[in-house]
Amino acid sequence: MKTVTLMTAMLLLSSPLVAQGWIERPSSGGDAVFRTRSEVIVTVRGHLAEVEVQEWFENRGARLDEGDYIYPLPRGATFTNLALFQDEQELKGEMMDARLARSIYEEIVRRKKDPALVELVGQGLIRARLFPIGPGETRKITLRYTELLERRGSALEFRYLGARKRRVQATSVGNESRGSKGPDQARLSFRLTVEEGNAFAQPFSPTHEINVTRSSGRLVVSTSRQLSGELSLFLPFADRPVGLSLAAHRTSSKPGYFMLTLSPGNVTDLETQPRDITAVLDVSGSMSGIKMDQARTALRQLLGSLHARDRFRLVAFNGTVRTESDEFRRAIGANLRAARDWIGRLSADGGTNIAAALEEAFRVRPQPGHLPIVVFITDGLPSVGERNPERIAAIAASNLGNSRVFTFGVGYDVNTYLLDRLSGEGRGTTEYVRPGESIERAVGSLASKISTPVLTDIAIADSPVELSEVYPASLPDLFAGEELVVMGRYTGTKRGKLTITGRRNGVLETYSLDVSFPRRADRNRYIPKLWASRKIAALSRELRLRGENRELVDEIRKTALRYGILTEYTSYLVQEPEVVTARDAPAAMPGRVYRIADKAASSGEAAVRRARHEQMRATAGSLNQLDELENEAKVAGFADSGVRLVGGRTFRLADGIWQDTRHAEAREVISIAPYSDAYFALLDALPELVPYVSQFERVLITGTDISIRIAPDGKTRLFGPAIVKLVHQFRGP
Repeated sequence: MKTVTLMTAMLLLSSPLVAQGWIERPSSGGDAVFRTRSEVIVTVRGHLAEVEVQEWFENRGARLDEGDYIYPLPRGATFTNLALFQDEQELKGEMMDARLARSIYEEIVRRKKDPALVELVGQGLIRARLFPIGPGETRKITLRYTELLERRGSALEFRYLGARKRRVQATSVGNESRGSKGPDQARLSFRLTVEEGNAFAQPFSPTHEINVTRSSGRLVVSTSRQLSGELSLFLPFADRPVGLSLAAHRTSSKPGYFMLTLSPGNVTDLETQPRDITAVLDVSGSMSGIKMDQARTALRQLLGSLHARDRFRLVAFNGTVRTESDEFRRAIGANLRAARDWIGRLSADGGTNIAAALEEAFRVRPQPGHLPIVVFITDGLPSVGERNPERIAAIAASNLGNSRVFTFGVGYDVNTYLLDRLSGEGRGTTEYVRPGESIERAVGSLASKISTPVLTDIAIADSPVELSEVYPASLPDLFAGEELVVMGRYTGTKRGKLTITGRRNGVLETYSLDVSFPRRADRNRYIPKLWASRKIAALSRELRLRGENRELVDEIRKTALRYGILTEYTSYLVQEPEVVTARDAPAAMPGRVYRIADKAASSGEAAVRRARHEQMRATAGSLNQLDELENEAKVAGFADSGVRLVGGRTFRLADGIWQDTRHAEAREVISIAPYSDAYFALLDALPELVPYVSQFERVLITGTDISIRIAPDGKTRLFGPAIVKLVHQFRGP
């Protein structure tokens, strides 16, 4: 008789995430059972999320296989049911003692000697004996559970850990399985439906691209691509014009990381600030042809995004400057028709007088209470009038006043310094449209974004702890349908009010949020990497403004290597074929290994070596710096892949153990045997070690006062006082 065993237990980690289930083999055997499809369907009613996980498994071998389906539940989740069908028969389940469940799980880890399993297990574990399954047969599992969504300021947060690429294992009954073998690459789809969708503003995910639709009062969110890694989804409440939410991550005594999200609620045109928009278009000879056609369409789209309370001006320039109107005009029927006719008569010829165009753009002052916005489009360098980019930028900066400046550089022959400085001082953005890309799409996207200003002149006025390295440094305006995400570091531990100020319809308003900046917060592991990406973007922008600067390049390289981010200064580093790139690594797996290798050394081709030299010379800025970079790589062991970057730490292989390069010979070392009782007690007390033991079976990890060594000759048992002392020594005061 076939049975299904379900067990829920307090297990190894206190993780708030749920992970995709996997198949566990009870003994050695084949691996012919594959997950072929997964669907996660979530329904939100109030603060309650009802989660249904549907998974299909197929036996692609030639023999009967069996196995256990294991699924870790998120913290606080309530198991509802698990439906397992064999033909038309539904198999029933039974509950198991929590202590027995924990011992079974630890035995799984010991037997498989696979530390990666540690990362997947949360507070509760479901185990289902769902096989035997015949060759060519498919089994469907439907798991249901509920959980209360946590409130993050003015938003609810839903979290899910998607599938990782792994081999699905099973046991062959009778003979070894035949058939295809390979990683579990089933597609995982995700859909979340909010029944009372009107109660929420636009959902936002810092980890994934999402699609959002509304119909009959419902709000439906799906991921744009296959769900992998950690999904974090915020549902801002719509009962306030501006919603605030705060998430934090901290695993050591060093400054923690925070993510502050500002989300506009449901707003009307009368509740938002009217705009005075000036559109400035380069119509020099190089803009002729398809670029000019796209630019005309883009300006028409911009006009179409205006509201009746808005005003506008149109400026075109080549060697000279001309305007559609000398003053701002209201965005009403007759004025808009005349403007579209004027746009249709524009033609491209002549030189490029950028200085005169900017002087005209800022000549007419905006109306009090209106938000001034300048949209500047050019495809070339100044060739007429003032040609010095520094002087042009300085003059423009002195005249822009309170204007927001959004610049578009079309093609490669543009002055990035000038455009970046204009948008930076004007609290806007710069977008570079490469040859072949659509100007119409780029400007149209901006027009949609800035159509409804909700809050301007935003600043963090007060915080219970010290905030540092906040990005963006100058907070941009908040528009309807968009979210403003602020990343930064924090020092200290305290509860209190975080206060944001900004102008709404020209009137200064204050918004406060009760927050806690914790001493430890293991969740939200995606925040450090997002923060590092913001920091690198800011440093790169500063580098474009200041020109070649050794300190900035070094800081970009150091940050990129620590957080596993590919940049133009780390792009010469390549990975082994089986290792995931930093760009594609799941956000929930900051401990993923990035192996550094030398292209030229691995290929042995002189041409590749010369190409690498040229690339490094371009990024390093000089031959001396190039030589220094290569020497550093050799010393660190990068050239022969003897070094790995995991979770922001560098490890070097020595005497069969991956050693943290922070370790000093004089430091005390505590050795722990892998998969022993001491091992599990250690990870329970120090979950920040999980990324490292998940990548290395033998590893030495350095803490504040001691280093911890995982090796077979280590201790097998740790008791209460010893664990407390070890944690204190590793983490520090």
